[in-house]
Amino acid sequence: MAARVARMAAGGGGKIRLLLRNALRTFASQTDGEVRVAQILKEKFPQAAAIKVVDISGGCGAMYEIHIESEEFKEKRTVQQHQMVNEALSEEIKAMHGLRIFTSVPKRSS
Repeated sequence: MAARVARMAAGGGGKIRLLLRNALRTFASQTDGEVRVAQILKEKFPQAAAIKVVDISGGCGAMYEIHIESEEFKEKRTVQQHQMVNEALSEEIKAMHGLRIFTSVPKRSS
């Protein structure tokens, strides 16, 4: 199967190359930017049950998607939760073109 995809990619299929590049990116280790943003979020949200940071700009650090699940969001509206994330990343955001934020409270919330 991998050989077939490689042959199709070599044949000039732009969509296939994009899919292949994205598949390879999925299995790659985190970028420096992803690690830095995740570390900042871990420091700012010590009660976070889960933090996931993905560079969705192809690795250049221009746009990130963030998923964060934390008790600290309990009883806050979504806009307030997002404001908390924006505040935590205020310096890093200056160098970004975009940011997708997904926040939630853990299901087993007390």
